[in-house]
Amino acid sequence: MAAPYTTGVPAGRLHEDLHWLFARLKQGLATAEAAAVRPHGLNLWGYTVLMAIVEAPARSQLALAQAVSVDKSKLVAILDELEDAGLVRRRPDAADRRARIIEVTEQGHRALDSARADVEAIESRLLADLDRPAQTILRDALRRLAGEPIVRIEEGRPPTTACAPPEA
Repeated sequence: MAAPYTTGVPAGRLHEDLHWLFARLKQGLATAEAAAVRPHGLNLWGYTVLMAIVEAPARSQLALAQAVSVDKSKLVAILDELEDAGLVRRRPDAADRRARIIEVTEQGHRALDSARADVEAIESRLLADLDRPAQTILRDALRRLAGEPIVRIEEGRPPTTACAPPEA
């Protein structure tokens, strides 16, 4: 016998588990959004990094890596791809010649704006079954949880891949 459904989600432990719920949402969003940003010359990491640079243009590479929660070496590869595509440029920081300031080019702004419109359309489709107040509450709750609460439960551990086997 099939599991009973409540508002479109099966009942049971799995469907009450926050990790599973967030993982399923992330999987679905990543699938849809990766396809949406690809025609704009981006992958999801590039899209995320471009948004962060636009948000705080004078950020160093180290600060940018921390802002988007990505390893510094991975960020370098992402920035290399973005720079090769003409979407960003790196210049020396006048205050610290070893550091680089990343700037979004006009082409990068255009790619980000058009990709963002496509991503917003996907997010609107995802949230269409929720009324506006519920959408606002959900986004507010997720923003709050992505801050101090998640840092608190990570307890300084390095990020791991979801469902990865424990390290020996």
